[in-house]
Amino acid sequence: MGGARNHKNMKILVTGGLGFIGSHTVVELQNEGFDVVIIDNLSNSTESVLDGIVAITGKKPVFENLDLRDKPKVQDFFSRHSDVSGVIHFAASKAVGESVENPLLYYENNINTLVYLLQELSEKQEAQFIFSSSCTVYGQAEKMPITEDASIQPAMSPYGNTKQIGEEIIQDTAKVTNINAILLRYFNPIGSHPSAEIGELPIGVPQNLVPFITQTGIGLREKLSVFGDDYPTSDGTCVRDYIHVVDLAKAHVVALQRLIGKGNTEKVETFNVGTGTGSTVLEVINAFEKVSGKKLPYQIVGRREGDVISAYANTDKANNVLGWKAQSTLEDGLASAWKWEQRVRS
Repeated sequence: MGGARNHKNMKILVTGGLGFIGSHTVVELQNEGFDVVIIDNLSNSTESVLDGIVAITGKKPVFENLDLRDKPKVQDFFSRHSDVSGVIHFAASKAVGESVENPLLYYENNINTLVYLLQELSEKQEAQFIFSSSCTVYGQAEKMPITEDASIQPAMSPYGNTKQIGEEIIQDTAKVTNINAILLRYFNPIGSHPSAEIGELPIGVPQNLVPFITQTGIGLREKLSVFGDDYPTSDGTCVRDYIHVVDLAKAHVVALQRLIGKGNTEKVETFNVGTGTGSTVLEVINAFEKVSGKKLPYQIVGRREGDVISAYANTDKANNVLGWKAQSTLEDGLASAWKWEQRVRS
């Protein structure tokens, strides 16, 4: 990895940079010597996350509270920050169930914002773009583990569809502009920074398993609902690939460095970012009980619409081509998530 000297004064825009994955990526970028500017509209995050980033890195990133759906504001931002040389794009709505209930919100928020960013970048002599994609683009893949060549199945939710369409928009745009891009399809991010200065803080009822587990562990939720125990898996519950958010954040930095160093072999490259290991919901609950010493009350309820049975990554391409590998275990991720939950509630 290049040290700080290579990136002196390279300005990187991180959209959604106060969110869960975004904030951890900002930390890793600053640790590598990049100058970071964050755009976030605080729809699913709070400005206090900046304090956590400063506590870890000793450096405060530039922050603009801006809604990327406002095209004139996006244009104004790029006229003021004409030296932005790379963008890591996280800003998006991400709840599967909500996207089924409110598809137009998802299409507006996840597609329009991407288009406005790419319009600005396509004016530049050169631009690097890292896209926060998702294993949801594979739908229910035909075989496990999932490789990057797996066919893109019809999306199971408007959210998943926005990721598929987003990838297509980037592919089409890169062909005719100076934008080089890497699409990172990630599996299920969990955990928090080991310092417990930043972590996952969903607003309202969590949509993701691990924050629901930790909130149940701390007594905020009465019990955890396990959606379905009649799936064709080892114990009947859904299988996912849980990746520590710090590992995931580091993958974004490695991808950005690949583009900056012109190491990419195509205008748009795609990598799965996961651990390569699938865990059932019940295995995650057991692992949490082990690291926390708490018994977790849960009940089995009906299946949830839009859930695939099983999804875990083949990570060979990320390991060999990108030179990145997940370092942390499921237990590491859960232990850090629990440490964060205890800190937030104390």
